[in-house]
Amino acid sequence: MAHETIHLKEADAVEITTVLDNTCDMLLAGSPTVRRASLGEKVGRKVLVAEHGFSAMVKVTAWNTSESLLFDAGLSRGGLMHNLDVLEIKPAEMHAVVLSHGHIDHTNGLTGMLNRLGSRRMPLLLHPDALLDRKVVLPDGHEMHLPPPNPRALRHEGVELMEEAGPSSMLGGMVLITGQIHRTTDFETGFPLHWAKRGKKWEPDPLIHDDQAVVVNLKSKGLVILTGCGHAGAINTVRQAQALTGVERVHAILGGFHLSGPLFEPIIAPTVAALESLQPELIVPAHCTGWKAVHAIARALPQAFVQNSVGTRFVL
Repeated sequence: MAHETIHLKEADAVEITTVLDNTCDMLLAGSPTVRRASLGEKVGRKVLVAEHGFSAMVKVTAWNTSESLLFDAGLSRGGLMHNLDVLEIKPAEMHAVVLSHGHIDHTNGLTGMLNRLGSRRMPLLLHPDALLDRKVVLPDGHEMHLPPPNPRALRHEGVELMEEAGPSSMLGGMVLITGQIHRTTDFETGFPLHWAKRGKKWEPDPLIHDDQAVVVNLKSKGLVILTGCGHAGAINTVRQAQALTGVERVHAILGGFHLSGPLFEPIIAPTVAALESLQPELIVPAHCTGWKAVHAIARALPQAFVQNSVGTRFVL
């Protein structure tokens, strides 16, 4: 799968706010570029919640104009809106929603946000495969069902579904959505326990083709790449971003890298080695990256590594 180079306009600034992630630690140290949610500010008010899911707000600025989108929506029906309220982020001010893929821990919070938006139409960009019914079949035969978003219900709520398998340009050409990611490494080979229902038949679906990422070209610094789960592989994702934009320099990589558990821990070493060769200024492993991989990344890239937490705002 090859694509022509896409001109990605440079952004003067980008902010990525972690709305939902697996952990919330309000005692983590911040910095001028890593703004932490403060425990003191939240005493006596609603507090941020963590859950097994992911959601982030991406705000880009150029020519003194800012636009934003929501990337993923978390697992619970109420978690997304709860944290948006605590963070004082108004969903009506966001221009679109992008889904990294169709798994429930990235999509289920849409319901609460749509109820809040009412009659306002909200564009929702996703790969067509994100609407497939999925399941994980464990070695002992147990199955974990992963129901997709309901397109009929979304349209009923006034959502404009934008199904796109290829790359997409958003927010005035300052944000690129990678679309389906080409597999180029020899170690990021997918999720062998993963199945999808096509028509009436369940079929192996190890590559999870709907997995996609957000890319911003930050002026004088390079690419900022945000993943949801990174089912395509963190390195495949970075290579796709580089190939699509023609920009080699990588400034920041954030999001889930899916390196947790016995199936994926064997690829921690080659992934970390490849990340070292990229030498990003910032790396923020989140969500499904896994304890062992997070610590391996922190050891290999101590100056770039930042621990994620719900409510953290990265000002780049």
